[in-house]
Amino acid sequence: MACGQAPQRNCEDFKTGSFSFKATINGEEKETVFHRTLDLEVDEFEGKKDSSSIRWINDCEYVLKNLNPKNKAEEKPIHIKILTTSGSSYTFEYNIVGDNNKFKGTAFKID
Repeated sequence: MACGQAPQRNCEDFKTGSFSFKATINGEEKETVFHRTLDLEVDEFEGKKDSSSIRWINDCEYVLKNLNPKNKAEEKPIHIKILTTSGSSYTFEYNIVGDNNKFKGTAFKID
């Protein structure tokens, strides 16, 4: 038996808004800023913008599909699952649909 509280998951608070997410790519920390409505997400990364449609599976899971893919890799949808939430951030797990390799990240609400 585990004692303690279950992780907080107020996913509704993070369905829309502006967020930042940092990831280490080739040893260098890079930041993506994204703006999300219920059905559209616009990402800004290294001065470039990209748009994706959003299909919500439930309150804490959704699938992103790039609206203007530039190559085969960008055509593949991405499954995102919010694992835990806090006051101004959430931890999520993501993977390309059909791929078993999962990655984790934390996004911070900026509006």
